[in-house]
Amino acid sequence: MFTIIKAASGTGVRLGRLALPGRKPIATPHYLATTSRGVVPHLTQDTFVSATNINGVYVGLEDCKLDLRPCHPDALLTAAPFTNPNTNETVAVSTVVGFKSLPADDYANAVEKLQADVVIGIGDIPYGRALGHKRIEKATDRNIKWMQSHVALREGSSDSIKQARLFAPLLPVSCANQQFYVDSLVQDLAGDISGLAIYDLSSLMDLPETLRHLPRLGFTTPSTPQDILRHISLGIDVLTIPFVSTATDAGIALDFNFSALQQASAELELNAPIPLGIDMWQSTHAADLSPLVESCECYTCTNHHRAYVQHLLVAKELLGWVLLQIHNHHTIELLFTSIRRSLAVGTFTQDVERFGRVYESHLPEKSGQGPRVRGYQFKSNGPSEAKKNKSAFTKLDESLEKLAHSPLPRAHADAGQLEEQGFAEKTR
Repeated sequence: MFTIIKAASGTGVRLGRLALPGRKPIATPHYLATTSRGVVPHLTQDTFVSATNINGVYVGLEDCKLDLRPCHPDALLTAAPFTNPNTNETVAVSTVVGFKSLPADDYANAVEKLQADVVIGIGDIPYGRALGHKRIEKATDRNIKWMQSHVALREGSSDSIKQARLFAPLLPVSCANQQFYVDSLVQDLAGDISGLAIYDLSSLMDLPETLRHLPRLGFTTPSTPQDILRHISLGIDVLTIPFVSTATDAGIALDFNFSALQQASAELELNAPIPLGIDMWQSTHAADLSPLVESCECYTCTNHHRAYVQHLLVAKELLGWVLLQIHNHHTIELLFTSIRRSLAVGTFTQDVERFGRVYESHLPEKSGQGPRVRGYQFKSNGPSEAKKNKSAFTKLDESLEKLAHSPLPRAHADAGQLEEQGFAEKTR
C-alpha cells in the first residue's frame, strides 16, 4: 500500500507513494483537506470537482455519519474522531452541541459503515491539554483495548467492510512513554494496521524500526508553511492543514512559492522578509485588476482580479470566500508538489533553510470581518465564553438615557443629528 521511494539521510523526511483500492495513487508528502460537517468549507460539490485538484479529505465522524462519497467522488476519504478523554468505555466527542459521550464500540461500528478509504482507530487523545504520567498509563490501557476490539470487529465482518485501511493512533507523547501500547502494535496488531496517526511530533523521535515503514498521517495542526516543512522533515507523510480554511475565512490569499527558491533565490532574499499572504480586505485592492498572485494558474487568478474579490468580501458575498478557498488550496498543492521535487533532486534541506530566510514567520493578521462563525467550527474552552458573532444592531449603553428622553428624529436627519439624539454612532 505504501512505498518509500527515497529517504533523505540524516532526517525523517521521505518521498513515497500511497496506493489505495479504487483511488489514484497519491505521491507523498501530501495533505488532506479538512472538512466541516462533511464538506470542505466554502466549496460545493461541483466546485470541488471542477475547480480544485484536492486528492484527499479528512472527515471527523462526529461531524457527519452519512455516506460522504458523493460529496468527494475522486478524493481519498479519511475518518477519525475528535475526542476528549472520558472513561474506559466511552470518549467524549466534540459535536455541534458540545461534547457528547460515545461508546468506543459504537465508534468502531459507525466508522466502518462510513466506508472511508482510511479509518483512524479511536484513541484516548486529550483535547487542549497534555497527558500527565498517571493519565498516560490509563490512556495506554484504553488504546490497547480499543484497538484490539476494533480489529476483532473487522475480522468478524464481511470483506466489503475490510476495504478501509486501519491506522493506529499514537498518544501525543514519546513512544517510550507509551511502550506497552507500541509493543502491542508491533507484536499483536502488526498485520492488522496499515499506518499510524500522529498527534505530536515527539512520537516520531523514538519510533521503533518495526513501525517506520508505515505511512504517517499527521494531526499535528501546523500553523504556517514553515511548520509544514518542519513536520515533513521529521517524517510526517500526509498532513491535515487547518490554517488553509482559517486564512480563507480571514480574507487572506496565500502567497508563497517553494519552487521559486531554486530559480531566483538571490533576488528573493534581497527583498526578504516576504509576506506569506495578501490581506484582500485592504482598500488598496479596490481598483487593482491584477490576479491575486501573478503567474498563479488557479481558477480564481485566471478568471478574476483583486478588485472583484475585494468587492465581494466588503459586500459580504459568499463567492468571495469561495474564490479565496480555491486559490488557497491551489497554493498548498503547489507547495507539496515543489517539496516532492526538492526531495527528488536532493536539495530539500537547503530549500527549507532558504524558505525560512525569505518569508515571514507568520501569516498576515486578519483585518476584516469574515463569514458568519458557526458554533461547530470552534471547540469550547470553558464556561461563560463570549459569542463568536457580534450582533449587527445593538443599543448603545451610554445613549440609553438620552434615547429615552429624545424625540424621534426627522425623516431626513443626517448622521450627525442621529448621533446627537442618541439613535446612532458615527464611525470615524
